[in-house]
Formats: sequence, C-alpha cells, structure tokens
Amino acid sequence: MSNELNPELLTVQSKEERYTLLLEQMPHLIQKDDHWLSSLSNFVAVLNQVLSDASWVGFYLVDNNKLVLGPFQGKLACTQIQFGKGVCGKVAETLITEIVPNVHKFPGHIACDSESNSEIVVPVIKDSVLIGVLDLDSTLFNTFDEIDKIYLEQLVDILITNSTIPFPLK
Repeated sequence: MSNELNPELLTVQSKEERYTLLLEQMPHLIQKDDHWLSSLSNFVAVLNQVLSDASWVGFYLVDNNKLVLGPFQGKLACTQIQFGKGVCGKVAETLITEIVPNVHKFPGHIACDSESNSEIVVPVIKDSVLIGVLDLDSTLFNTFDEIDKIYLEQLVDILITNSTIPFPLK
C-alpha cells in the first residue's frame, strides 16, 4: 500500500473534483494483501483527512442482529446500535444510503455526539450480504448531498473489491 495521499486532494476546492481524485487514488491505498482491519482503518483515515466538513467518519460492523463500532476517526462513539434504530440502524435494515440534512429532525436519531447536525450513512455490502455501514457526521447542517452519496457508494465498492473483509467477521 502506498501511504501517501495525492497533495491535490487537500487543496482542490470542488467536492466533485476531490471525490474524482479519491476514486483514482483509493485502489492504490486499499489492496487485497492488506489485512481487512487495516484497510477499513486507512479508508476511514483518508476520508477523514480529505472530507474536511466531516467531524466523524467510521464503520459500524454487523455482529448478529446489531451493529458494533469498527474503525473510526472522531470523538468517542456509541459502541452498539440495534438494527432499525437511528440512521445507521435504518440503513442496516433498508440497505439504502440515507442522507440526513438535519439529524435533529430524524425520528429516533441516536445522538452519540451532541454537536452532530447532519449525517450520511452508506451500507457496506459484500456478495449480497450486509457487512456494516459507513457513517459520516458533520457539525454543520446540510453537509451531505447526492454528490456525496454517489461517490461514497463508489468508494465503498472499491473498498469491498480491493480488500478481504471476511463475513461473518472474525
């Protein structure tokens, strides 16, 4: 794995340009010979470094019928989330990416960080089986949109293709 980010990722202003550069570089950062936990950790680190409006980036991984905290960067987080509860739990049930412009208006939102105001959650699916969810929070309102959805889903696909995440997790 190359552990150097393209410096342009940190200076480009356009969200789409930043994501396009990420799509180009991510396959070189996440590779099949890396341990799956290292892949998840570096994936989160890259997103945290490049997506400056995100205050928390991390994974919740499936463990029986709940989600457990996986690799993340940000403040301390909830360690378990039941399927169907909060944004992450809803995505675990529906398998559909959820964009929440204002978490305070989301029914049943779980406030792991009281400063969080918007969120996007992307399902992580391998061979038609839910592995977990990628969760990004922001202290700003309306941070995430369809552009984030499209590109984050593509980045998750690269992660799944270029890593050896076992399921069930061991």
